Amino acid sequence: MKLLAFETATEACSVALYLDGQVIERFGVAPRRHAELALPWAQELLQEAGIARAQLDAIAVGRGPGAFTGVRLAIALAQGIALALERPLVPVSTLQVLAAGAAADGPDRILAAIDARMGEVYVGAYERNGGRLVALDREQVLAPAEVMLPAGEGRWQGVGTGFAAADGLLARRLADAMGGLDAAALPRASVLAQLAAVAYAAGEAVAAERVEPAYLRDNVALTLSEQQALRASR
Repeated sequence: MKLLAFETATEACSVALYLDGQVIERFGVAPRRHAELALPWAQELLQEAGIARAQLDAIAVGRGPGAFTGVRLAIALAQGIALALERPLVPVSTLQVLAAGAAADGPDRILAAIDARMGEVYVGAYERNGGRLVALDREQVLAPAEVMLPAGEGRWQGVGTGFAAADGLLARRLADAMGGLDAAALPRASVLAQLAAVAYAAGEAVAAERVEPAYLRDNVALTLSEQQALRASR
């Protein structure tokens, strides 16, 4: 199968092309340049592989959580291409993408955390099981002091910028449980493409118009002062 993937939910911008098990990618840490880079990179990958858009079977997209503008951009690009080609979309959690990229030789239980700004982190807990990544809890947006690991024995590995947020509070709180930590890890479209290929083969692709972003916050349009007041009232 042939699949084009977009992941722009963080400061990293990446696009990948999955071709029958092989993946090629463009990746860069490019804050505020996602809209400038994503489509040209996609076209470069297609040209490099000698593939026309019409040959694609599906489009994959990192649906968030992450930066509001980045999540919205990826979904808009993916939906636009999918609708024009009459192809389905495969949405994948950005936290799952981040967790799937964790070190293969590290612990099988993985906590993915993305800096959500405003004193919070997006978190998702996963476990590698039989070659698949299984969610152990629902994805949440929390203050680092409120993050709890799901019950169970064994060490964890942490991945993502959420571990560096708030002066590394999350990393310090969970240090005793961690068997590995990469606080600089960012989600990549190459990993997204591989997850999406498995999901597509399992019949999990959906119509483009059905895909919704995962913001996790109840109202992403709240002003900073409104969000501070909301947290203070909890």
